[in-house]
Amino acid sequence: MRHLHLDPVGGIAGDMFAAALLDAFPEFEAPALAMLAALLGEEIEVAVVRQPVGGFAGARLTVVGKGGHSHRYLSDICRLLDACDALPPGASEIAKGIFTRLGEAEARVHGSSLEAVHFHEVGAVDSIADIALAGLLIDAVGAESWSVGALPLGGGLVRTEHGVLPVPAPATARLLEGFEMRDDGVSGERVTPTGAAILNHLKPRMLARRPSLRMMGGGTGFGTRELPDRPNALRVLVMESAVPGSDQVALTSFEIDDQSPEDLAIGLDAVRDVDGVLDVIQAPAFGKKGRMVIAVQVLAKPTAQAAVRDAVLGQTSTLGLREQIVTRHILAREEELRDGVRVKSVRRGESRTAKAEADDIAGHAGDYASRKVLRGKVERDG
Repeated sequence: MRHLHLDPVGGIAGDMFAAALLDAFPEFEAPALAMLAALLGEEIEVAVVRQPVGGFAGARLTVVGKGGHSHRYLSDICRLLDACDALPPGASEIAKGIFTRLGEAEARVHGSSLEAVHFHEVGAVDSIADIALAGLLIDAVGAESWSVGALPLGGGLVRTEHGVLPVPAPATARLLEGFEMRDDGVSGERVTPTGAAILNHLKPRMLARRPSLRMMGGGTGFGTRELPDRPNALRVLVMESAVPGSDQVALTSFEIDDQSPEDLAIGLDAVRDVDGVLDVIQAPAFGKKGRMVIAVQVLAKPTAQAAVRDAVLGQTSTLGLREQIVTRHILAREEELRDGVRVKSVRRGESRTAKAEADDIAGHAGDYASRKVLRGKVERDG
């Protein structure tokens, strides 16, 4: 499992986020620059500059717009992203999701609809480049979970297309709801709207308690502003599971005492269909007042925790649920095809065990005796 921790020493902006990931994963620099060339063509000049700032090595992303439209609607930006063949589908969906979150925050602040939101600064080519890069890099690094340190509050005023606004700007404050903030005594805009939108996208993946992890490296991205007593830097720390064969899974548990078994079965099938769900387990138990209840546990990837929560609350009659991140230890598995049947095998110490896929057995043998013979044969072979 790969976990990324964001350390906002100076704050976070879209260009700082992209620069930090490019510094941590330099192998993605060439495809990232090629994607921007395909996306925005001659509208921008882009460079990744690596030079120390305040005694820290790191990278700075410079994006210079050459004109073009600075006011765009969300639909305009989505069409631009969809038309870029160099942006993988998953990365495009992430970038569109970040823009959508930003648009929803702007709509709430200005009392308008998402369709009517007119992006100003964030519609400019440099912000489009930052968010497209964020989508590409989030998709490419494939982190199972993210965390972030307390964010600097900043203060004062910032000049925007909407006039002079307090810091954090209203839309930024909406996007940062639920995040821990700190006042470190340094004023100014420390978290930009693009940085806040990226964090808001990653928020469902945040871990309340980070597991035991091994440090694998990191990177630093610098912003353009100079701070009086610290580098204007965002540091990313790259970590992986400390125990081989272990990872983190989200465990969601709840009990049902007022939903019919037939309807609960339908609801749990819908939960199983959520992308990232690993298993759904149900068992009879005794609840309050001596009532028989169905105890349900859902195991899922940490990235699917929010989607599982929504599915459980929407598909079952439970009024609440419990969530936790737990460590899972798993044996390395191998799969091969024997006589048209998939067989999974694992090594347990000095011995090896094998298990035939039940669905494949059912498709090859019509009765109990035949299934038993076929199962024994394919599990013994090899």
